[in-house]
Order: sequence, then C-alpha cells, then structure tokens
Amino acid sequence: MQGLEVTVLLGLAMLVGTVLAPRLRVATPLVLLVIGLALGFVPELRQIELPPETVLLLFLPVLLFREAWTTSLRSVRRSLRYIVPMSTLLVVASAFAVAGVATWMGVPWEAALVLGAAVAPPDATAVAALGRLLPERTFMKLKAESLTNDGTALVLYSIAVSLLIGNQITAWQVSGMVLVSYLGGAAAGVAVAALAYLALRRMESTLTINLTLALVPFVAFLLAEIVHASGVLAVVFAGLIIAWVAPRITTAMSRRAADATWPFGVYLLNGALFVLIGLEIQLVLHEISPSEIGTLLLITVAAWIVLALVRYLFQWFFSPFSRPAAGSSRSLRHRSRVVSTVAGFRGAVSLAIALSVPLTMADGSPVPGRDAVVFVTAGVIVLTLLVQGPLLPAVIRWAKLPADDAAVEEFELAQRAISGAALLALDDLAAEHGISDAVKDRARREGYERLELANARAIARQRAAEERDRDDVERDAEGDDAASRMGPIPPAVDSDDDGRRPAAQLEMIAVSDDIDLTQRSPLLRHREATRLRLAILDRKREVLLRLRREGTIDDLVARRVLADLDIEEIRARGMEKATD
Repeated sequence: MQGLEVTVLLGLAMLVGTVLAPRLRVATPLVLLVIGLALGFVPELRQIELPPETVLLLFLPVLLFREAWTTSLRSVRRSLRYIVPMSTLLVVASAFAVAGVATWMGVPWEAALVLGAAVAPPDATAVAALGRLLPERTFMKLKAESLTNDGTALVLYSIAVSLLIGNQITAWQVSGMVLVSYLGGAAAGVAVAALAYLALRRMESTLTINLTLALVPFVAFLLAEIVHASGVLAVVFAGLIIAWVAPRITTAMSRRAADATWPFGVYLLNGALFVLIGLEIQLVLHEISPSEIGTLLLITVAAWIVLALVRYLFQWFFSPFSRPAAGSSRSLRHRSRVVSTVAGFRGAVSLAIALSVPLTMADGSPVPGRDAVVFVTAGVIVLTLLVQGPLLPAVIRWAKLPADDAAVEEFELAQRAISGAALLALDDLAAEHGISDAVKDRARREGYERLELANARAIARQRAAEERDRDDVERDAEGDDAASRMGPIPPAVDSDDDGRRPAAQLEMIAVSDDIDLTQRSPLLRHREATRLRLAILDRKREVLLRLRREGTIDDLVARRVLADLDIEEIRARGMEKATD
C-alpha cells in the first residue's frame, strides 16, 4: 500500500478506537490492538510491515523521552532499592527462565535466549497507557522500572544474537558490553542534557525552545548508538535532567505550548504503534506453518506463565532487602506483588527486538528458531495486553491498596506556601517596583483570598476523607466490602436557572476627548498591577522550586502548580508579549 493510504488507515483506526474505548469502558490501547488484529484479516493490509528500526529509532526515543519527562525524579531516588534489581536482575532471571522452558519444549538454546531477552522487559508505553488506575507511588515505581529495563534487555539480545549466528563471546566481552551499555548510555544522556541546558538558557522564542526539546531524545539516542551504548538509557537520563532544569531555562509560553503539543503527538505515535502491532502479529501468524502453530501456542502460554511466576517470586525473594511502607502488613505486601505482576505488560520494544533477529547465518542458511522467536514474542504481547489489561482493574479493586493522597496534600501545601510567601514579600516587592498603595492593597486582598481558598480546600478535603473513612468502617461492619473513592471537590460556581454562568453586565463609560491619556489613573494602575503581579509570580516560582529542591513536594506536584503560575503569567503579559 502507498504511504498516504497507510496514513489515512492508521488515522481512521485511531479515531474509531478513541471513540469506542470510552463506550466499551476498555483502555484505548487494547481497542487499538484489537482493531489492528481485525485489519490483519485483510490480505492487502498484511503487507503493512513494522520495520524494527522504525520502532527503535523513531517511536522509542520520543515515547521514552515523554515518559521520562513525566516521571518523578524524587520517586526514582526513593525507589532505587526496587528499581535497580527489577530493571537488571529480574530481566536476566526472566530471560533465562523463559529460555530454559523454551529449550525444554524444543527451541534451540541460542534462539530461546533471544526469545527470553525479547519478552523479559515490561514496556514503558504499555505500562503508562494501562497502569493509570494504580496508586501514584506504585505507578511511578513500575514506570521507572520499565524505562530502564530495556537497556538490560538489549544487552542480553546482543549477546544472544552473537551466539545464535555462531560467534564466540567471552566473559570479559560480556562485562565490557554491560559497562559500555550502562555507563556510556548514562554519559551520553548527561552530555546531551548539558548541551541542551546551555542552548536553552540563551533562547526566549517559544518555537526555538520547543524545537530544541524535540531534538534532545534523537540526539541522545544517536550519540549513544555511536559509542555502542544504550540509547534507551541515554534518552531516559536526558529526559529526567531536562525535566528538572526546564522551569529555570524555559519560558511560561514555551512550557504551555510543550504541554499542549507533546501529549497529542505521543498519543498519535502510541496509537499508531498499537495498531501496527496488531497488523504485524497477523503477518507473523500467517507466515508460520500450520503444523507448528500448536507447539508454538503451547510455548507462548508457557512463556507467559513463567514471566508472571518469575516476577512474583523475584519480588517475594527481594522483599527483605526492600524498605516496606510504614504500617504495611504481610497481606498488603502480597497483594501489592500480585498487582505489580499483573501490571507487567509487554509491548512494541519486545516485538522490535524479535523482528531484529537476522534472517540468515553467515553462510546464507536460515537462522534456526527465528520464526519461533517472532511468533512466541507476538503471542506473549497479545496475552499480556488482552488478558492482563482487562484483568488489572479487577485485581486493583481486589487488592484494596491504600489510597495515595500524598500528591493532593503536597499540592495544597505548595499552594498555601507560595501564597503565604508572596504575601510576606508584598511590601518589599511593591517598594522595589514603585507600586502605589492602592494597587498594593488590592494585591494584598487578592493574596489573602487565594490563601483562604487554599486553606478551605484543604479543610474540605480532610473532612471528606474523614467522612469517607467513617463510611468505609460502617460498610465493613455491615459486610459490604465495596469502597467508593472521591477526589477533591472543586469549588462551586454560581450559575443561573439554566445551569450557565451569569454574564457580566456591560457598562458604557463616556470619556472626554481632551483627557491626557498619560495621566489616566486606570492605565497607570493597570501597568503597576501588571508589574506587581509578575514580581509576585516570580517570588512564588522561586519558593515552589525551593520546595521541590528540598523534597518537600514531588516533581509532578511542582509541575502542576507551575502550570497554574505560567497561565497567570501569560494572562498578565498578554498573549502577544508572552509569545515573543
């Protein structure tokens, strides 16, 4: 098919999936995968192939950079005891466990090791798309794990492919590959982030800032590939660093533009990827001999079960070395391990690894076991997405994990802290910028109103949480285990009988033609109020970043508050000046 036809087909498939998913109450990626599988029954559409280099070089850098950008660096630091073994030792254990089972069921050992490397790492984009129902802390741990485990899997893949095509590898070579992959990838990411920092400090245009940010993941991946290091780790390191320093080196308008465009672009790439995975799986199925399908289906189910068992047992084995949450019981830790096991989805990276296996050996003969590797990998992806995906919400309800209100509490704390700091600094800011008493007093009143609103919201949330806890206790006493959870209640908005906000009345003011416009107090007061508002926003931003730096609030909470401050700044400056 022609490129334009493929583009239109993917667009229509994503549109249909986006419309159907909410009505079916199913996650959108699952619907898109089913649509791709259904389209694969059309012979002409099975000619649409997903080149592995497209996933690894086009989709993966953008998706990983966005996921790293929206990952809490504080959560990563606090969960290193979980992330490091899960993204390294677990990947190795899973790969060898799957390889052992596949070898026992008739797959050559070298091909079985390639299969293990392909299906071992959970996919970052799949976890991000399907794991939103998880508590925030659990979701961040899984997300950070899936961001870094691809590097381990790709090193294993390189070793396994070398063995598969007949090369000999020593223990020293393996150690060198691991060191270069991890240290080189981290160094490449830090280097690119440092260059981007120096460049962004000198930029003020929204367009140039966001173009620079768009180049960062590709440059990081390219640099890592040049030195034969992990491009995945390079992109992740660059994304985490740039996300941390961005509030100091980018403008309010550029941040709002990035937050508006990146999610949409990532959604398009993610949606197209799931549709293409469905089409590619159909292509793989039709290329396998019917006499082999039965055995390969058994290997697929066995590999899927082994991955789940190894993941659960690994978490149980390492639980003495982790730091359990305060007040957590043995039963709660068991339920948490079950949730983490079910949330271990596989996705496009696994398929790209499998499809990257060479077709022929050095002498031109077919690579033994390649078809089995591709088929089983595709089958494991389908099982994890279409079985574990719909199962995850039920497992989360069964687990009854404690509600994670830390983000809400930290958001309220940040709002109160920056409002209070702005009020304390108001007199100094007014004197520094030459603001009149009338404008200063109005800003003070607005500041107190904001602070009172933030306090009222915090009190309302606490009372709602207490009422919810009392209701839960009463329902438990009655034998009803169902729990209802409500988020913070937004402040009510006055409306008329039709439910619409009443429109403000307009008044026409007669103005004399001979008034000296330079002496009009409304214009002077407006300029003074704008200067004072911008100074207050700068002070709030300083306090916010200090709270983030000290670890008082999370990175993602700081980003939410910063978004509100950016919108206020754009309103104060005006769209034209903010865009310049």
